[in-house]
Amino acid sequence: MKKQIYSMTGFARSEGLIGSTAYAFELRSVNGRGLELRLRVPAGFDALEPLIRERCGALLKRGNVTINLSTKRDETQRIAIDETALEQVLQLVLGLAARIPGSPPPRAEALLALPGVMQKTAETADEPAGGQRQTSLLAAFGAALDQLLESRAAEGARTEMMIATQLDEIEALRDLAINLAAEQPGLHQARLLGQLRALLQEVPSLPEERIAQEVALLAAKSDVREELDRLGAHIEAARGLLQEGGAIGRRFDFLIQEFGRETNTLCSKSATVPLTNAGLRLKAVIEQMREQVQNIE
Repeated sequence: MKKQIYSMTGFARSEGLIGSTAYAFELRSVNGRGLELRLRVPAGFDALEPLIRERCGALLKRGNVTINLSTKRDETQRIAIDETALEQVLQLVLGLAARIPGSPPPRAEALLALPGVMQKTAETADEPAGGQRQTSLLAAFGAALDQLLESRAAEGARTEMMIATQLDEIEALRDLAINLAAEQPGLHQARLLGQLRALLQEVPSLPEERIAQEVALLAAKSDVREELDRLGAHIEAARGLLQEGGAIGRRFDFLIQEFGRETNTLCSKSATVPLTNAGLRLKAVIEQMREQVQNIE
């Protein structure tokens, strides 16, 4: 059964409220040679780090992953009377009023406006115990990690389609190169005969063995069948990796190097402009495919 191909690029965010604490997990993933985790959590949440790393290690194979946890405690302000301060102020005011005949009684709003009588207090929701809070945050992180996997899977599916299309294009260019390469021996032979005629005019007694060596050397230089055959084998191997699925990025990246090696040799052996152009187009498509492959987990 074919395994899912994952990209190393993805994003996820999960947020919610635990007690009076609002939290948000934000996960970002980009290409990487291996699995590298960068984790940032607020002070007091350090116990989450090894658990988060363990879960990531079990589900992710490659990629540079940044995990950020932000928290904010929701504190609702309310106003209350400081009874002790109010009693002290009231006694002072009443004592002063008794010493001044005919003075009006103290007004309530005036007393409440005096410094220290009214106090602002923070009213918070009941906080869960530390273990319960950690369990809730791990569940929230699990949801964010699932979103990240879905994001990487969707990007991986798009990447797979692009690579499959590029392999079809490479195969079509290889078929074109096979047809163009069939013309090379005749062109080399004509070029060689012209060179031999010029050489025999200068050195009439040139040994036949030397002539045969030159013919064999030029024939070897013009033969690109081996490179095209290996290129065909690499195409089939690449399609096999796509069909296999899973964490194929490293093996595919090595295979891309083999694609490039055969194409470079093809261009160096080419004796015609059309074959050279086909080789250059092959190199361009292979380079585009390399960029896609480097994004596969």
